[in-house]
Amino acid sequence: MKIVVLDGYTLNPGDLTWSGIEQQGTLTVHDRTEPDQILARLADAEIVFTNKTPLIREHFAANPQIRFVGVLATGYNVVDIAAARERGIPVSSIPSYGTMAVAQFAMALLLELCHRVGRHADSVRAGDWSAGKDFCYWLNPLVELDGKTLGIIGFGRIGQAFGKIAQAFGMNILAVDEYPDKRLESATLRYTTLDDLYANADVISLHCPLVDNNCGMINQVAIGRMKPGVLILNTSRGPLINEAELAEALKSGRVAGAGVDVLSSEPPVPDNPLLSAPNCIVTPHIAWATREARTRLMNVAADNLAAFLKGKAQNVVNF
Repeated sequence: MKIVVLDGYTLNPGDLTWSGIEQQGTLTVHDRTEPDQILARLADAEIVFTNKTPLIREHFAANPQIRFVGVLATGYNVVDIAAARERGIPVSSIPSYGTMAVAQFAMALLLELCHRVGRHADSVRAGDWSAGKDFCYWLNPLVELDGKTLGIIGFGRIGQAFGKIAQAFGMNILAVDEYPDKRLESATLRYTTLDDLYANADVISLHCPLVDNNCGMINQVAIGRMKPGVLILNTSRGPLINEAELAEALKSGRVAGAGVDVLSSEPPVPDNPLLSAPNCIVTPHIAWATREARTRLMNVAADNLAAFLKGKAQNVVNF
């Protein structure tokens, strides 16, 4: 049985092992696959793993031997799941592997916005402290989180994990979710409406999936309803933010700072407005990428394949 991984490099640049998948068939791993290479690399493959390489209807039509698709991520929009369903091909994804990694990274972005540790460290290395006349200095306002209000949009596993971390810093939580679990409410956490969250949150963090009705939800209108000087975080999906309108709000100071690990297109085009916006930290979609999280992902991917081969497919998203 031929197994093909179309784009394995970001999951495993060399510090993990493919052995859990390799022992289940003849494995070929490609670091990356360009659009014009997809068909050739699918030839004769019965099992296909992909992360961000798209699999569309034409690919399935040209390769009727494909029996199973494993997505090496939680999101599965890179696969035409309807076309796979029509051909009886289960598509499995990887849920939950990165909960703590992403929650930790969201806090790292927030702390960097509050203290600009990297900026100050670079300044010291450049000799600014040695040349200074005082025993200390700071290059931007420093922000204390204790007593501040964090608004979390999307209060699922990651949102809840981030909320717990923020509560340990003394923050109060406002949560918005389609399916609120009132048992989670406490003296420092309550569910609310989006309007109330916008009006009262000092920090807003996005942890919701991207669906048709929330694309571009952080836009000029929404920002106008937020507290002046709000901080905005996004470790979820880039298109949740209208990037041009957030960049304008950063330039005007209406938004005091933003930390985003995701953008509307990845890699970004050079003129993406957030890349040059003031007080904006942009990281290259790495919140998920701790070695621990990638190990969990790899293990679940192998388990998904094993379950399929036993006739008990798991984590299936299209049936």
